[in-house]
Order: sequence, then C-alpha cells, then structure tokens
Amino acid sequence: MTGRTSLTIVLAAGEGTRMRSASPKVLHPVAGQSLLAHVLGAAPKGASSALAVVIGPDHGSVADEVRRLRPDAATFVQRERLGTAHAVLAARDAMTGGVDDLLVAFGDTPLISAATFARLRAALEKGAALAVLGFRAADPTGYGRLLVEGDRLVDIREQADASPAERAITLCNAGVMAFDGRQALPIIEKIGNANAKGEYYLTDAVAIVRQLGLEAVVIETSEDEVRGINTKAQLAEAEQVMQARLRRAALEAGVTLIAPETVYLAADTTFGSDVTIEPFVVIGPGVTIADGAVIHSFSHIVQASIGKKASVGPYARLRPGTSLGEGVRIGNFVETKAATLEAGAKANHLSYIGDAHVGAGANIGAGTITCNYDGFGKHRTEIGAGAFVGSNSSLVAPVKIGSGAYIGSGSVITKEVPADALAVERSQQTNREDGAKRYREMKTRDKPPKAS
Repeated sequence: MTGRTSLTIVLAAGEGTRMRSASPKVLHPVAGQSLLAHVLGAAPKGASSALAVVIGPDHGSVADEVRRLRPDAATFVQRERLGTAHAVLAARDAMTGGVDDLLVAFGDTPLISAATFARLRAALEKGAALAVLGFRAADPTGYGRLLVEGDRLVDIREQADASPAERAITLCNAGVMAFDGRQALPIIEKIGNANAKGEYYLTDAVAIVRQLGLEAVVIETSEDEVRGINTKAQLAEAEQVMQARLRRAALEAGVTLIAPETVYLAADTTFGSDVTIEPFVVIGPGVTIADGAVIHSFSHIVQASIGKKASVGPYARLRPGTSLGEGVRIGNFVETKAATLEAGAKANHLSYIGDAHVGAGANIGAGTITCNYDGFGKHRTEIGAGAFVGSNSSLVAPVKIGSGAYIGSGSVITKEVPADALAVERSQQTNREDGAKRYREMKTRDKPPKAS
C-alpha cells in the first residue's frame, strides 16, 4: 500500500439491545479490550491513514473510548437509524478530503484483522471499484448471499429475496467493504431507500458499481473473523475464538502453557522468553511478563509488570500498579496493589502489600499486611532493602522501615523503624493458672449433657 492514502469509517452506532446491558454494545470487552478497541486496532494507521467513527446519539461513552484509543480519529453522530449507507454518509465531511481507499467496518466485529483490511485495499490497488468481504457460512440462514460470476461480484441477495438456488449458496456477506476513494462518495450517494423498511443499505452499492461499468470483487475470510456481536452468547463465543488465537500466538512465541485451554490472556499481554504459565491463570489487561518468570496456578494478574525469573502464586493476586523485580517471589494467597518489589524480595504466604515499596532482598513474613487505608485516603509504606518483617505484622501507613531492619512477629508498627534497628511491639503476655478450666466450667455449668 506504499503511497496510498486511506480513510476507515467504523460504524459503532448499534444499540445492541439484545445484550441486556446499559452499556453500549461496542464497549463490551473481549480479551480485556472493548469490541471497538479491537476494530480500531486493526484499522490502518499512520500519516497516510484517517479514521472516522460513526456513533449513535447520547453515546458519549463511545466517543470517549474513541478518543482514548485513537486521538487522531474524528467522530460523527448518526441521529436517525436509517441503514448502513445512511450511517456512512453521517461521516460525509471526512470523505470529501480525497483518499485512495475508503474502508467501511463495524464496531462489533472484534476478530477482524489488519491483514484482512490490507487484502481489501490490495483489491482496490488492482483496479476494483468495490471489494466486499465474504465468508463461507456453516449455516447461511439470515445472511445476504454473494452472487459471483468468475472473479467478479454480481450482486448481494438478501435472504428474503433469494431464490431456492440462491439460498443454497454458502458464500455470505460480512458487511465490511472497501471502495475506490475517488468514486466512493458518488456511489454511496446514489443508494436509495426503495425497500420495505425505507432504509439505505450499503449492499446496494454492488448494483450501482455494476451499472457504472466498474468492477466489484469478493475477498474471502473465515467465518470466525467476521463474527458480529449482538448477544451475550455471541460475546462469549468471540471470547473463545480470541483466547484460542492468543494462546496459539503465545505458544508459537515460546511460552510454556501447561494446560492452554485453562489460561485466559488479554489482547495486550506481552511475554519474554522461557515464560511458564501453569493451569488456571487469568491475565487481564496491561500485563508484561519477563524472561524466565513462572506464573503458578490459580493466579489473577491485571496491569502489572513481572520481572525476570520472578515466581508468582499459586493463588496470588496482582492488582494494578504492581511491579516485580528480578527474582521476586510472590507466594500463595498474597495480594499486591500499587506496589513495587525490588529484585529478590519475597512475600511467600498470606500477605497484603498495597501502596508500598519493598527494597531488594527484603522478606515479608506470612500474615503481614500494609494498613494503607484509613477510611479516607491511601498511604504508603516504605520497606528498605534487606529488611525482615516477621509473620503476622501490621505496618500502619504512612510508615517507613529502614534497610536491614528487623520487625518482630506479631508487631503493629506505627512509627518509623531506623535502618538495622529491631522493632517489637506486643502486649505483655500473662498466663492464668487453671484459667481455661474455670472458663469451661462456667460455660457448661447450666447446660444439660449431650444426648449419646
């Protein structure tokens, strides 16, 4: 596509009432990203590419998502729902600048790839005025059929208008199209609303292209790639397909997935070399895992950075803002949040480390918690390099533990502990002789004996 300019119009105006959700359909997630994010990620990028997104009225959250993902994109509102061609023309102002290629896609098809957009554009470069994306449907019922003669697309026949022979055709319309940018606007403007619903259908562009003596072609892809999402069931099916793709890509990149079908990844998960992921691990958005790290079973990780040769889990939870240095060990039932653990630090059992910085080589004993929230705000805990925090300690933030300091087990630390100091905070233990015996006698004095 060297030297060619493109405009991609993504139609994201669908209400998706069958999703049974207050959230706009295109904001529902697959692999940790919205449906819309996947489509915008696949759309052409760069200085020679422009992007326009058509949204429905009162869909400010969709516009916010567009701005977050592609600040370069323009948004347009389709005030009335009068068909796909009408939606494209809502972005008319974006089409008047002159481009070589116009792509029309849908915000609810998260599995479409950049390679497929490139194949559509390649057909235009070879001289087609219109390239339509098609797929071979296992069950074509309900889809528009693509009628072809040789290599050329003759028409798109909707199910209701198709003859018995045409209904037997399995080559179906995916809805995604690419137009020769020099002729796109005149073609789309010719589309009328002479149908039962009085709407303007983009599929009518095929007949118009033929009337103008121009060429329309079909580019085929898999049925999975063009899955549209209209229900929660379809959302779950798309998630399955995406997870299979991500697992396969991870395996091909050298990640060891012991039981791939049990591991859930995000679309932006990145791996170093020789990473091992044990069964039943869930990885959410924003996670990087460096060389040689091991993620043990039943761990849940979101927006975290895991250093080289680190060990996480089993049953660990890394929340947003976690950063683990090289060789860090996070053990079973340990939770971290907004916490940095430098190289070699350890928290092996039953601990919570939140809003904290843990120095290199420090040891966090079992049952230790950083008490970071006072009911009104969050406060930080600083633990120096080589410090040892004994089991069942509470570090009441804001507080600082110096390098090499030692905290006695069971302590509640509320004041700074200097470097290399020993801090112990416990009440004086008292033993009352026969106290337990007297207590039991008191509690059972008036109770009838248990039936045998």
